[in-house]
Amino acid sequence: MTRDIVSGVLPSLHQTPAFDAMAEDYDRIFTHSMLGKAQRSLVHGALGRRLRKGQRILDLNCGTGEDAVYLASLGISVFACDISERMIEIARQKVAHTDNSSAIDFAVCANEHLDSLADYAPFDAVLSNFGGLNCTADLTRLARDLSRLVSPGGEVFLCMLGRVCAWEILWYAARGNWSKAFRRLKPGGAEALIRNAAIRVHYPSARDMKRALAPSFRLMSWRGIGVTLPPSWLASVFQDRPRLVGLLTRIDRCLGVLSVSRGLADHILFHFVREGK
Repeated sequence: MTRDIVSGVLPSLHQTPAFDAMAEDYDRIFTHSMLGKAQRSLVHGALGRRLRKGQRILDLNCGTGEDAVYLASLGISVFACDISERMIEIARQKVAHTDNSSAIDFAVCANEHLDSLADYAPFDAVLSNFGGLNCTADLTRLARDLSRLVSPGGEVFLCMLGRVCAWEILWYAARGNWSKAFRRLKPGGAEALIRNAAIRVHYPSARDMKRALAPSFRLMSWRGIGVTLPPSWLASVFQDRPRLVGLLTRIDRCLGVLSVSRGLADHILFHFVREGK
C-alpha cells in the first residue's frame, strides 16, 4: 500500500481546481495517446541510463503516477508529489494495481512548498516530467529548496516545455494564427486556459535554467524531446499512423541530442548535478 506522507500541505493556490479537473482526462489525452507514449519513452530511455536500483527519487509534479510506476519497476524508491489532490488519488489507484506499490509514497505538495519535505530527505535524484515546472515562476527559490533535499552529487532531471517548438510554430503559422505560433517567445510567458482557469506558463531557455539553478546545481547536458515527434495536442492527426510515429521517434532520438536541432523541441530534458561533496 502507498502512504499519504504529507497530508494537509496543499496550499490555497488558484491552479489547484484547474489541475484537479484536468486529472480526470489526463491519461486519456496524454499518457495513453500514441504521441504521449512516444515522448515519454524518450525520457525514460534517458533516465534508464543514469538511475540505479536502490536509489531514492523525488518525483515532482507526478501527475497520475506514470513515471513513478516506471521508476519503481527499476527497483527505485519513489516519493511522488503533486499540487493536485485528484492527481494523487488517481496515481494511488493506478499504483495499487502494480507489483511495486510498496516502493512508492505520495504527498500533496506544491513546488512552492518543497521545504515541507525536509524530514523525508535526502534524495539521490529528482524528476519533474512534462512541463510541471513551467507553471513555477520562481525557479531560483525552487533550486534553493531542492538543494536542501538532494544529496551532493545527486542528479536532477527537469523536462520542461521548450521555448521554441518547431512543430507549434509551423502548424499555427501555416494557418495564419501568429499569436499561437510564437506564444512561447512572449516576455513573461503566456496564459493557458485549463478548464476555463487562466494559468501563467513560463518558457525558460537553457541559459535561464542554468542561471536559475546555480550555484547549487550544475547543468551537465540537455536534449530535446519532441523535435520530430509532434506535440500531444496533435494526437488525433497521428493516432492511425503508428509506423510514422515509430519512425519519428527513432529520428527524434538522434536529433534530440544535436546542438543544431535540440532547441526546436516541444520539451527540453535538462540534466543537473548537485554541487558539493
